[in-house]
Amino acid sequence: MKAIGFAGYSGSGKTTLVERLIPALKGRGLRVSVVKHAHHKFDIDHPGKDTHRHREAGAFEVVVASDKRLALIREFEQPSQLTVHNLLAELYQGVDWALVEGFKHSNLPKIEVWRAASGQPVRYPDDDFVVAIATDSPGELPVATQRPVLDLNDPEAVAQWLSDNGERFDYQPEIYG
Repeated sequence: MKAIGFAGYSGSGKTTLVERLIPALKGRGLRVSVVKHAHHKFDIDHPGKDTHRHREAGAFEVVVASDKRLALIREFEQPSQLTVHNLLAELYQGVDWALVEGFKHSNLPKIEVWRAASGQPVRYPDDDFVVAIATDSPGELPVATQRPVLDLNDPEAVAQWLSDNGERFDYQPEIYG
């Protein structure tokens, strides 16, 4: 499996880029998974559903599956800070690419997503794990860089760059985890 992170401030375009990269990579015959960091309490279950009732009854894990989908819901008794590596270990082993959104402080190679219009600072001068910058305003990057600068609005070009440099992103948990 190859893994690449996408880091940037809220509103920078991370989700849109990842959303558009998925079909670009799938179009190359690749299986793609996504790991997403959530900052707030979230839920994928709904009151009244069997799975929700099982969770409310105290189940540690609920797995629900059909012939088209599988979902695992795990409840932690105490708050738990999972690393990106913990989550990557949960993925199906037959995946070609794991696209990781968030986890901007991780030691995973990542593409910084940055827009000048956001007014936010860049991370790449101080983060050795940023391997490229995806932006809609390359002429406005505040710090010169030798890293590749990718067009945020051209997911096919980003997918091509990832494919061309795929060996750089072979995920080796013994190194990262």
